[in-house]
Amino acid sequence: MNIAIITGSAGLIGSQAVRFLSDKFDQVVGIDNNMRAYFFGENASVDWNRRRLEDEVNNYRHLEADIRHYDVIEKIFRDYGNDIKLIVHTAAQPSHDWAAKEPITDFSVNATGTVNLLEITRLVCPKAVFIFTSTNKVYGDTPNRLPLVELDTRWEIAEDHKYYEHGIDEEMSIDHCKHSLFGASKVAADVMAQEYGKYFDMNVGVFRGGCLTGPNHSGTQLHGFLSYLMKCAITGDHYTIFGYKGKQVRDNIHSYDLVNMFWHFYQNPKQGEAYNAGGGRHSNCSMQEAISLCEMITGNKMNYSYSEDNRVGDHIWWISDVSKFKNDYPEWDWKYDLKDILEQIHEEMAGRKL
Repeated sequence: MNIAIITGSAGLIGSQAVRFLSDKFDQVVGIDNNMRAYFFGENASVDWNRRRLEDEVNNYRHLEADIRHYDVIEKIFRDYGNDIKLIVHTAAQPSHDWAAKEPITDFSVNATGTVNLLEITRLVCPKAVFIFTSTNKVYGDTPNRLPLVELDTRWEIAEDHKYYEHGIDEEMSIDHCKHSLFGASKVAADVMAQEYGKYFDMNVGVFRGGCLTGPNHSGTQLHGFLSYLMKCAITGDHYTIFGYKGKQVRDNIHSYDLVNMFWHFYQNPKQGEAYNAGGGRHSNCSMQEAISLCEMITGNKMNYSYSEDNRVGDHIWWISDVSKFKNDYPEWDWKYDLKDILEQIHEEMAGRKL
């Protein structure tokens, strides 16, 4: 048998991976204990998504387990042994602000949990492909040192700084900067994933996501930018813009497009390679621009205010340069742009009545 194991399987990227891979593997095993509800409250629960996967994906098996519990995860892996061909690790504590509330929990989930999975993979199924969903926050606030110019609705890279015209690539240092505690715990996991690939010659890919988004996101104020923004546009709930005049820029990649990157990597894996993974110049927006799009799609005027205090370690301008991945996997390309993403989020939220 060919088995794929997905951690965080009821979350945004995990659930997309389950659906994407379900016709490519004999069985897809999901590991998720709904810690998102613990992090962000019941409104962020992914139980609705887990139930839908169990109902709709015939070869999906859901296991409620915690990646911090080595013995539990090891037993799951040993039950399948060398039939495991792919591990997609998406489980994480994903918020800057939340990490500062419980640093030990944040680190144990993001760093220790990742090392547990890497070591168990090495011992049980070392030939499997291991994909780690990292983050652009490993670069900390270094991108904020780039020469930026202020335009009407966004910050943009200065015209005389052509090196970054396609976005930020993997050559940017991840050292000597402020990451936030969340960013630091993901750095630890990111570097360990690379090391397992290079030191043990394992098939490990590290994907440093920009804003990962799509219709299956349980967005909250602390995590899930576009999803939470659209939710507020629909309900009239208040939204707060934090700093940078609301002109901070994010690239946004649909969960399908990211998982499709994983699939291309799986078919021709490398050992400990790291890739920036985002919407690039194809799909990006500022906060102001995103609000305008949400208002246009919903027909509602948003209820929002502005706070001068930006989030610690937050980026003023982030656009991913995905050239490295495209050079290695030239058949991959984006399927969805920003408007597609927001329209899908709107349709999904209306369908499940939030």
